[in-house]
Amino acid sequence: MSKFGELIDVEVPVLFDFFTEWDEASNAMHDVLRDVAAALGDKAKVIKIDVDKNQALSEALRIKGLPTLIIYKSGVMKWRQSGELDANTIIGLMQNHM
Repeated sequence: MSKFGELIDVEVPVLFDFFTEWDEASNAMHDVLRDVAAALGDKAKVIKIDVDKNQALSEALRIKGLPTLIIYKSGVMKWRQSGELDANTIIGLMQNHM
């Protein structure tokens, strides 16, 4: 999990998408998050984490519902929600933490 610490300990907001390949809602978020990443450019990061391949991290963060979106900035969790959101809502949330 030390790599996760390196990912969150940055000055720009980082949006994590915890997903699985077999979950329909998770798959529906792929295009949305691609749009979010394109809109924010280098002002933020969007990182997808497959819970099936990262079980220890998912358990440590108590990921239950999918997809789960979490925003970190400077190593601190700023926002978290499970379920689907549209690109404009996510972009607005990210801009609040810039």
